[in-house]
Amino acid sequence: MGGTSPELQELSQQLQELDAQQEALEDEVEALQDEQAEITEAVSALESLETGSTVQVPVGGGAYVRATVDDIDEVIVDVGGGFAAEQERDDATETLQTKRNTLSERIDELESEIDELESEIDEVEQRAQQVQQQAQQQAMQQLQQQGNDEQ
Repeated sequence: MGGTSPELQELSQQLQELDAQQEALEDEVEALQDEQAEITEAVSALESLETGSTVQVPVGGGAYVRATVDDIDEVIVDVGGGFAAEQERDDATETLQTKRNTLSERIDELESEIDELESEIDEVEQRAQQVQQQAQQQAMQQLQQQGNDEQ
């Protein structure tokens, strides 16, 4: 009578896989939100900087140097695929805002996928509970039957 039913084991494995998928999607959402925050900061900086402003420029390894902005009219913007383009400030801001909007759309898609996974997880958990309850009922019936047989 000991052990777990094959169906219950399968449901448990399915739950583990769904949980792992959900965690991966949540991690991706978090990374995209971090990227969105960086873009928001960049847009804010572009809107507030003036020629002659002093800024801190990352040089890698967590180190920064102070620099003076010689020309804020032209900005180099990552346009994807490992490429960057020089754009006027307004165009650069627009490019960044478009990128942020694209990230928002992707986040919405991922959150929908997470919602679907959560529903699927709930269904699998309910099925596992039903299987476990059925197994318990069968075990009780067998014990009762054994008791009746011994009388």
